[in-house]
Amino acid sequence: MTVPDLYVALVHHPVLDKHGTIVTTSVTVIDVHDIARSCRTYGVRGFYVVTPVDALRGLVRRVLRHWDEGFGSTYNPNRSEALGLVRLERDLEGVQIDIEAARGRLPRVVATSAREGDARVSYADFRDELAASPEPWLLLLGTGWGLTDDVLRSADRRLEPVRGTGSYNHLSVRAAAAVILDRLLGSG
Repeated sequence: MTVPDLYVALVHHPVLDKHGTIVTTSVTVIDVHDIARSCRTYGVRGFYVVTPVDALRGLVRRVLRHWDEGFGSTYNPNRSEALGLVRLERDLEGVQIDIEAARGRLPRVVATSAREGDARVSYADFRDELAASPEPWLLLLGTGWGLTDDVLRSADRRLEPVRGTGSYNHLSVRAAAAVILDRLLGSG
């Protein structure tokens, strides 16, 4: 199977809080570790952590250094390999510019949201489109209470929510990322 030209961005700004206010969320190191591992497992080309906060980018850099050149690099080389996919950007524009520099064209954007809404593409349909697409794609994952309406509206595609068996629908972003990547890139 040819792996599609897919990138993932974990967006910490602009996202919503539970009141619908646009906020910047904190970076959670376990999200960085676990989503990087999922990205590496499914052949994602790069994993971006998007935050405008210098201190949070510094935290991620320290973690990455530990696994790239510190004790972690020899203690668990698999983790180091996964974290090698991580890139830091201040905003989504920086992510798109970075991908354009690497791939020669701007990525098309597919957004995720647990909120119900219109103009959704199914996982099966988007999986087929992604597999046939010669262009890079950027999958946006929101933190907090999700991506802002402006970000969702600006995306080329919006995936349907991950749904379980009941009405409860509040997965952690790292769990949702693993489910989404499996649905789009998994062999099953």
